[in-house]
Amino acid sequence: MKSLINGTFRNKAAMIIIVIMVLAMGVLSYTKLPMEFLPEADNPQVTVSVIGPGYDASSIDRSVTGPLEKALSGIKGKTNVFSSSGDGFSQVNLNFDSDTNMKDAKSEVEKAVNTVKLPDNVSPPYIVQLNTSMIPISFVTLTFADGVSDAEKVTLEERILNEFNGIDGVGSVQLSGKSQSKVSIVPDAAKLAEKGVPLQALYGVLQGRSASSSVGESTLDGQIVNLNVTSSLQDANTLKRLPVAQGVTLGDVASVTLEDKKESTFRIDGRDALQFVISKGANANAVNVGKDVGKIVDKYNEEISSVNMKIAVSTSEQVVHSVNSMMREVLLGALFATIVILIFMRNVRATLVTIVSIPLSLAMTLYLLDLSGITLNILTLGGVAVAVGRLVDDSIVVIENIFRRLQKEKFSSELVIDATKEVARAITASTLTTIAVFLPMSLLRGGLQSFLLPFALTMTYSLLSSLLVALTVIPLMSAGVLKNSYIKEHQPSQRFVRLLEWNLRNKWLPILGAVVLLVGSIATYVAMPKGAIDSSSAENINVSLKYKPDTPAAQVLENGHKLETYLMNREDVEWVAMSNGNSADAAKYGGVSSPALVSYMLKMKKGKDAEKVMEDVKSEAVHYPGAEINTSTGNFMSSGSSTQILVDITGNNLDDIGKTAEDAIAKIKPIKDVLKVESNQQEKKTVYTLEVDPAAAKAGEIVMQLQSMLNPVPVGSIAVDGQNVPVQIEPVLKPTSESELSSLTVMTEAGPKPVSSVAKWTKTEQATTFFHKDGKSYIRVTASVEPSQLSKVGAEIDKQLKDVPTPEGVKLIVGGASADQSADIMSLFMMMIVSIGIVYLIMVFTFKTIKAPLAIISSIFFVPIGSVLGLIVTGVTPDFTAIFGVVMLIGIVVTNAIVLIDRVKHNEEKMTIRDALLEAAGTRMRPILMTAIATVGAMLPLVFGSAESGSIVSQSLAVVVIGGLVVSTLLTLVIVPCVYELLYFRKSARQRKVAAATVREVAAQN
Repeated sequence: MKSLINGTFRNKAAMIIIVIMVLAMGVLSYTKLPMEFLPEADNPQVTVSVIGPGYDASSIDRSVTGPLEKALSGIKGKTNVFSSSGDGFSQVNLNFDSDTNMKDAKSEVEKAVNTVKLPDNVSPPYIVQLNTSMIPISFVTLTFADGVSDAEKVTLEERILNEFNGIDGVGSVQLSGKSQSKVSIVPDAAKLAEKGVPLQALYGVLQGRSASSSVGESTLDGQIVNLNVTSSLQDANTLKRLPVAQGVTLGDVASVTLEDKKESTFRIDGRDALQFVISKGANANAVNVGKDVGKIVDKYNEEISSVNMKIAVSTSEQVVHSVNSMMREVLLGALFATIVILIFMRNVRATLVTIVSIPLSLAMTLYLLDLSGITLNILTLGGVAVAVGRLVDDSIVVIENIFRRLQKEKFSSELVIDATKEVARAITASTLTTIAVFLPMSLLRGGLQSFLLPFALTMTYSLLSSLLVALTVIPLMSAGVLKNSYIKEHQPSQRFVRLLEWNLRNKWLPILGAVVLLVGSIATYVAMPKGAIDSSSAENINVSLKYKPDTPAAQVLENGHKLETYLMNREDVEWVAMSNGNSADAAKYGGVSSPALVSYMLKMKKGKDAEKVMEDVKSEAVHYPGAEINTSTGNFMSSGSSTQILVDITGNNLDDIGKTAEDAIAKIKPIKDVLKVESNQQEKKTVYTLEVDPAAAKAGEIVMQLQSMLNPVPVGSIAVDGQNVPVQIEPVLKPTSESELSSLTVMTEAGPKPVSSVAKWTKTEQATTFFHKDGKSYIRVTASVEPSQLSKVGAEIDKQLKDVPTPEGVKLIVGGASADQSADIMSLFMMMIVSIGIVYLIMVFTFKTIKAPLAIISSIFFVPIGSVLGLIVTGVTPDFTAIFGVVMLIGIVVTNAIVLIDRVKHNEEKMTIRDALLEAAGTRMRPILMTAIATVGAMLPLVFGSAESGSIVSQSLAVVVIGGLVVSTLLTLVIVPCVYELLYFRKSARQRKVAAATVREVAAQN
């Protein structure tokens, strides 16, 4: 340290250039750092989705989900596998260990899935491994003017899609609501019988009709020419003329129509629309991608009058807002810290010297973030917002010590250098201890580590930068600025010294009082309800209209349009987007849902009450019998902290599982603050199963016959307006009653027979969705909980479920938000213990003794007292971030004790322990109070500002840090000296006896 400080004074010109370079690099780094909402983090889960229109849940479970689960059973690193099979879809979720390489895991899943032979008419498996970089940047809607042909629409769709994909930094573009034309062939059973044409003759109607091939070359008129054969079907009328039997055309026995159907429904303000969901790639700048999307939208709106494109939601704009608001809080924090320094110093020059550390430290931090490849997001900026108060701490201690020496000694550069050296050990140790608190974050696992490490690195860079500035720039500037400055002498508070002297004489009383307060605060915290991080936004509202799965699709859409009209007519809603059905693009990202679910997104007008809208929408449920209406506030960028508690009931017997689930629901429902309880097995639908007599017919043949008669059969494709359009034969049979089912005719070895003669239909009620956990059936009970009471309700549910009787082989597993919160809190508590150990080790190295660091560590135990008091006074519900605030305080509060004990150690060379404590407390009281109040002032904007969704820098964290810092600072000045003297009580007692004897001798001599 001595050589660093001396070197600074010997190279003043170089230091000036370095300062200018640092500021320039900081500004440049800020302009080029990629902006995004959250740092890149892998979700330790791989999702496999398959769409099978027309397949019921039981068939999907048997023929799709089962084979997939079997193929995926050998995947390494997976912790568990959840699957769901519903009408028209299958989804398998594989959860992995947090230290698994997710790219390798996805690759292994892809290889396993590729070995599975799936039934006809289902989509290929879509495999996705989600990452925070996939958070959508823009949601763009596209509507067409009346009169635009289908061919023009398809051409424009592809053109716009290609332009979006061509944007630098775009990771993916998801399209929903796109047209999906098809040629539908509806056989006429009576005409087929009349003409004597079997249904099977229609299946090969397209075979060999379209071709384009070279058949060779020949010499014609002395010139070599190529010979080609080509034929193509380009319209439905040509299809009608195709022969299916001798003298019979397709049009004679079936109707042929070209239908324009959509893969899924998407509407904006009552009009059919397309939706482009644009996500950025890894390490791309979200703001730049958003700007390029806006340019493309403006271009098409100006150039093509038949299209209307609109950016419904731009999350890149929200990124800019989040970054700017957090930067505003950083600047406000710096302003408050400056005011505090000015009040204490009462010297403008000294204040200016001190606050130089803020811009210099920030500039150096931004440059280091750029070098580390860390983006500018709410977590890194949150780290700066929290650290801004600490940025001036080291400088305050240095300038205050120089200031204090100048009150009694003549100004010289040597004095400035010596005053800086005097506190160099203390501020270096205090900075290293604060940084050490964040080192154990490498012990955290999974997403928690991914989110906290950028925050920790930002804090580390900030604090190291501030230490470097305090040891170099601050003394150099002090030597120049304070040269001719008049400095009024400051005397330590005699009242405080007398109070401390009384405490040292009666040290057991204040120590016992602090212990009582500590026990009381911990007990109070345990009794307090703990909530989840609030990630809601009132700008958007999500609404869902959910019917039972056996509700006809036409009825679902009809009522969906009815609710859409109601939402559009509200004056407080800016626009309404409606969606229904599954699309291949959505399935690629794991988005599959029931066909009986209609979803809406509402954009609120500014200043309107979102809560009122949600209440009004829920009250509309009376107009939709048989349906369920749910509402929630929505934010596309939220990390999505859920407030649901999940109870998984597993076993081999479905009846036992179902009975246990009913008992669990009955126990959970009466619990206070449980908003809603539901089970994934509550919905059932009627299923008819054909039980074939194996002696009378072959079940496999009957399956094939009925599948072809009751389901659409694809037979090929034709080219219409340059687009490839699939052709399918619609079901011949559409039974509408149980008697019609029994009268179906099937071919057997003995010829055509009614199906009732070889089999019988059995009617049962079955679940609409089948759920498996690690290959076994399970039922999930979901309890939606008031967010602020999450921990209390979770504990009560745990307690109540212990009384639920479980048959042999049935297990109850409680999870969800409450369990996740407990796991995260336990991880932080473990990190806290490791941090305290590292801090103690640094203190031992610094002071080269075991006892003095123990006195410093004792200041940590005052943290819970102030933190809990702050929560009680403000009425803020503690959440995960509050615990993180306590972890941060470990590093912050010990700095005050270090500054105090460092002075004590210096004094002990020429004073008794008690006198050393009294002098050190009186001398160091002002810098300790200054640093604490400056940190509190810098944190105030976080208390009164609006915390960004998904950020760990919340109001709860700010309240905990401020409360803990205030109380621990006051108790550090009063209790730590008592603990220190108690650790050296024999030596201190001997010194006091010697001092007392000396006083008596002097008195006797006089």
